Amino acid sequence: MSALAEVTNLNIEFGSGPHGTWPVRDVSFSLNPGETLCIVGESGSGKSLTGLSMMGLLPPGARRRFGEYRLLGQSLANASDRHMEDLRGKDLAMIFQEPMTSLNPSFTIGDQLTESYRRHTGATRRAAQDRAVELLEKVGIAGGRNRLRQYPHQLSGGLRQRVMIAMALMCNPKLIIADEPTTALDVTVQAQILRLLNSLQEEYGMGLILITHDLGVVAKVADKVAVMYAGQIVETGTVAEIFGSPQHPYTEALLGCIPLLGRTRSGEHLRAIPGTVPALHGDLGGCHFRNRCDYARPACAGQPIDLREIGAGRSARCILVGDHQPRTEVLP
Repeated sequence: MSALAEVTNLNIEFGSGPHGTWPVRDVSFSLNPGETLCIVGESGSGKSLTGLSMMGLLPPGARRRFGEYRLLGQSLANASDRHMEDLRGKDLAMIFQEPMTSLNPSFTIGDQLTESYRRHTGATRRAAQDRAVELLEKVGIAGGRNRLRQYPHQLSGGLRQRVMIAMALMCNPKLIIADEPTTALDVTVQAQILRLLNSLQEEYGMGLILITHDLGVVAKVADKVAVMYAGQIVETGTVAEIFGSPQHPYTEALLGCIPLLGRTRSGEHLRAIPGTVPALHGDLGGCHFRNRCDYARPACAGQPIDLREIGAGRSARCILVGDHQPRTEVLP
């Protein structure tokens, strides 16, 4: 099966020279049609910037450099802004973390849903509205025709997020990037949104890149997982491999922070990862996690550590790969 999307050696820089910041360093992954890839890690690990770079939506002052970036077999590593505009909303779409800041408060829901569809398809206003109503009902918003006249502030957080999903689906994209789509929602609505994304993905055969820090979400929806720390991918694998046998100490530590029903006693202190993420200036050298790692040794501060392949689609960025067994109890 040929990959839907491939990213090789993505680097993102703010500033330049010794004072430059590199929040994303040598990130590589691939995604097949119909698959869900979860990119997981702490805040500041580079997850969202990775997604924005694929959309061509990095903030001012950021520079991206790909070894290669292919979507549907087409190279986009050096695509122009105009080319990316032609792709966004059509073959490539994004669901942002906070819909209240992503939806324009000055325009109706209908205007915002139909704009991209009309641009990419040349459809009439009436046809675009019909498509919008169809998708609003598809994502569970009743009375879609009346909703088109409403403004974002007139909808609840859950409904706004459903509008964002409908907007992403307007042109039947091949790949959707969802950046923390359930963070601001209560647990019940989170579950509804995740089920919705899963059912729509199965119906339309889309690839999905889900950016999250919530390992519970990862366990429910992922096919493949990429764990990020301090701008690098430190481990990849299937969801069963990551949860069943973590190979990088950071992945193990993340899983160890999860309270387990029936195993974590009331009042018991939850495990935490000591220390802080390093400042992402210049060459960090060695393992970025070494100052917080229980397994650290002098060799970890030496040369940069490559992402070592340990199986099909399975890799870890650690000198101890294969030399130690995870000691944490992970999710069943």
